[in-house]
Amino acid sequence: MTATEPAASDAIVADTVPQPAPGATPPRTPLIARAAAELVGTAALVAVVVGSGIQATELTDDVALQLLANSTATVFGLGVLITLLGPVSGAHFNPAVTLAEWWTARRGGAGVTARELAVYVPAQIAGAIAGAILADAMFGEPLVKWSTHDRSAGNLLLGEVVATAGLILLIFGLAKSDRLRFAPVAVASYIGAAYWFTSSTSFANPAVTIGRAFTDTFAGIAPSSVAGFIAMQLIGAVVGLALVAVIFMRGKTELDQPAA
Repeated sequence: MTATEPAASDAIVADTVPQPAPGATPPRTPLIARAAAELVGTAALVAVVVGSGIQATELTDDVALQLLANSTATVFGLGVLITLLGPVSGAHFNPAVTLAEWWTARRGGAGVTARELAVYVPAQIAGAIAGAILADAMFGEPLVKWSTHDRSAGNLLLGEVVATAGLILLIFGLAKSDRLRFAPVAVASYIGAAYWFTSSTSFANPAVTIGRAFTDTFAGIAPSSVAGFIAMQLIGAVVGLALVAVIFMRGKTELDQPAA
């Protein structure tokens, strides 16, 4: 907020400047700033997930309460991060979302470029690993200890397809309906719900999956289970985009109709 109000001429100029389409990366933000936002945001997200999981297991032996604490912290943390960093990078924090945006951009929609994709995804993965290590450090756990929590069962893999498809449908559905302003609440609420209604507790994020392999705590995933989870998340992203295409299909207007 500046100390002075903008001049009327500035407002007129602003109105004539083309505005980005819903879901597009905000303009005039340097790529290095967007990459930093994705790295820091993903690191913070994983630190919240892993750290709250460790805290929960130290406070109670009740697994239901542990999951409740973990999911509640994730909902609030994710909502705050999207609100804070969304205007900078779009707050993807998730290679599946970034890949989906890149695909929609290739198809003529709004989204990231191949260059941005090549920067975002490594930043997200590096951030996820850093976040897991940070959480372990805060709670006096070994900084890097591979998780022994096997998550390779078929029902868990199906849960990841469902969780990721729903996330992609939500994000791109909001963009299609020009309601992305609700993303902080909507996305955080969906992830909180998916913790409970999916068998996998809704990782729905390849970078977060990789990061959580680095901690042998409540939120961890065994390295041997990582590839299966990521494969299912990518399949879920494809399913989500297909659902968006069907559900938010544009109807023909009178102008689109052929002349009689």
